[in-house]
Amino acid sequence: MEALRDGRAEPPVARDAATVVLLRDHPVEGLQAYMLRRVASMAFAPGAYVFPGGSVDPRDGDAEIGWAGPAPEVWGRAFAADDKVARELVCAAVRETFEESLVLLAGPTADSVVDDTRGPEWEADRKALLDRSQSLAEFLGRRGLVLRADLLRPWTHWITPLAETRRYDTRFFVAAIPAGQQTGDVSTEADRVAWLRPADAVERARRGELAMLPPTLVTLGELAGYDSVAAVLAAEREVQVHQPEGRIIDGEPWLVLPDHLAENYPNYPNG
Repeated sequence: MEALRDGRAEPPVARDAATVVLLRDHPVEGLQAYMLRRVASMAFAPGAYVFPGGSVDPRDGDAEIGWAGPAPEVWGRAFAADDKVARELVCAAVRETFEESLVLLAGPTADSVVDDTRGPEWEADRKALLDRSQSLAEFLGRRGLVLRADLLRPWTHWITPLAETRRYDTRFFVAAIPAGQQTGDVSTEADRVAWLRPADAVERARRGELAMLPPTLVTLGELAGYDSVAAVLAAEREVQVHQPEGRIIDGEPWLVLPDHLAENYPNYPNG
């Protein structure tokens, strides 16, 4: 951290990444978000509760992907990205969500969605995406599926602090779990999954029961202001860019949130 401050080191380049907050309406508890707890052996955010997501794969932007919904340039305007990066982000969002939860935002036509992704053939496809032996375009093309970009909504944008050794430029999406589909505890990067009310998750994080990085905590706090999936998807959002700052405070490393967020959310120890 001191080397960056003194100009003796350059920060690592932040990798483009996509995160999807999967939502559902529970008949008793109301709005819930799907979360995974990262295994303790992970190099980045071990033990933290997160949403499905990950880095862009270079093949995510393949032009032959069947596409329904807002064009890449629309997503580019929402996320301040060029058309190429915007296409990659949407495709990464769909791919990572399937890899980490079994939820697939795609269907046989532009107005339909796959209703069940369980079974050995789907699992074989999921693993082939994970080990990169097939691309998202190959997967969808072979199954005759169209990516449903219209099921996603842009939500927020977070950039990892300059002081971190692993840095991500992450765009957050929200989406409802499609009718008929079920999440599966399939991610090798997670040891626990749960559907949680956003307000409950925030409170548990503040009590120290759930470990979370600032982007997750702040996003849940925002979602706690909505009472249904429909309300979230209908929200008119101007995507803001947030980048915490790494500081040494009383000899300890801390992540300090931007001023417009710091009033409502505590600072978090770095690492």
